[in-house]
Amino acid sequence: MNSGATAPAELALASACYVGRVTHKRLRPREHRLGYNVFTLLVALDELPHLPQRSWLFSHNRWNLLSIQDRDFGDRSGCSIAPQITALAAQIGVDLTGGRILMLCYPRVLGFAFNPITVYFCYEASGRLSCLVHEVSNTFGERHSYVLPVAENDGNTIYQRCDKAMFVSPFNTAQGGYTFHVKPPAERVAVGVLLRDADGPKLKALFEGGRRSFNDAVLARLLMAMPFQTLKVVGGIHWQALKLWWKRLPLLTKPAGRRYAASTPSATSATKSGETTPSRELTVSILPAMPAVELRPATTIG
Repeated sequence: MNSGATAPAELALASACYVGRVTHKRLRPREHRLGYNVFTLLVALDELPHLPQRSWLFSHNRWNLLSIQDRDFGDRSGCSIAPQITALAAQIGVDLTGGRILMLCYPRVLGFAFNPITVYFCYEASGRLSCLVHEVSNTFGERHSYVLPVAENDGNTIYQRCDKAMFVSPFNTAQGGYTFHVKPPAERVAVGVLLRDADGPKLKALFEGGRRSFNDAVLARLLMAMPFQTLKVVGGIHWQALKLWWKRLPLLTKPAGRRYAASTPSATSATKSGETTPSRELTVSILPAMPAVELRPATTIG
């Protein structure tokens, strides 16, 4: 899908499931790979309150086999997700009045969820995909949203660069930068993250999946195939971290951080080439700072 074109009618009208695979590859200082099958939900936030009417397996802000809880996203206040994303987009000049926000995330499965990254696709009223919000969470209860404009000349794959602003893994410092490469949702979706530091690329992560309808039959099959998805994601993070520790990667001390913050590059940096520009912080509901802690070996996207 061309990011400068109108979103397809089927995407504009319905939420969906995407079934695929997550892969990670650490390039330095020890090479390490992992991969596992997952499913995600693509949720049109304006449809979210009504989705339970389309499946008895799914609820919004209530327990069910599958659910979306507002408090799992954004600033964790439990406030509606869409106004939070709309306010962040407005701070980089994107007006979502009359538009649509599509959220790609893991749902709660059997009441539990952890999203290393949630991506919000922000469409203006014209149908143009104007910005992406990459909401990155670590295993220490912290979260940072990278609010990045989509360049007019982007094609089927969107490339965005920004400074890293939050400590994620005890095997990586809080310094460096991300390159996001994203294929917006259509019959397939892909979200890739490249972590780099002063010495170059360090870690790659990718989710790629195919579209399925949002209905009872599909959700039931996904639950039967992957009933412990959250355990797989969280357990996998710690298991892979233990393997990295066994490979003698040094553990770093986590600095004090914020429960939630957001930033955007000071100048647009959304193409394949070009250097990362300094980031500016956006106004959000900032929760209290988290103290420095000694780390257990756990890692997410970097």
